[in-house]
Amino acid sequence: MSVFVSVTARRVVAAVATAVAVVGAAALPASAADHDHDRGHGRSHRPPVVISDVQHRPSDRRDVRGPAERPLNREWVELANEGRESVDLDGWTLSDEDGHTYRFRHYRLGGHRSVRVHTGYGRDRGDDLYQDLRRSVWDRDHDTATLRDERGRLVDVASWGHDHRGDRGRHDGRWHGRHR
Repeated sequence: MSVFVSVTARRVVAAVATAVAVVGAAALPASAADHDHDRGHGRSHRPPVVISDVQHRPSDRRDVRGPAERPLNREWVELANEGRESVDLDGWTLSDEDGHTYRFRHYRLGGHRSVRVHTGYGRDRGDDLYQDLRRSVWDRDHDTATLRDERGRLVDVASWGHDHRGDRGRHDGRWHGRHR
């Protein structure tokens, strides 16, 4: 009789362990998905960095170094970290439709902070980075700014001037709206 109780007890323990494993495995992904959703990600691989604003092609665009290059510094793309944690942008890229690409090097964007990537020359500082280019990058009539992470995965896209859902955009040197 003790052999029968031992075999039955083992079966009960095995059934309970299996049930706990199944319930735990089913609950774990749902819990992780809820955690990502609470942080505003929706997807765990998408960082909370967005293209928050664009100022493209200022009206005075002299293409020389020195004080006259300042109009190129009024052409910029602003990125915002909408999360609480800082995000390491090292290796990330910001590019336009023509393939002009800026690669972030050793830059960390703090939580709830923003940075402007200017076209012209300047000294990189906390909230301002410079591409050190002599010509305008962002087209006034239409263009697309594409932000990718260090693995080349799409993070965010901003377009202007394209016939997107009937919106031709405004052509006052500022970008209006965001498309992901």
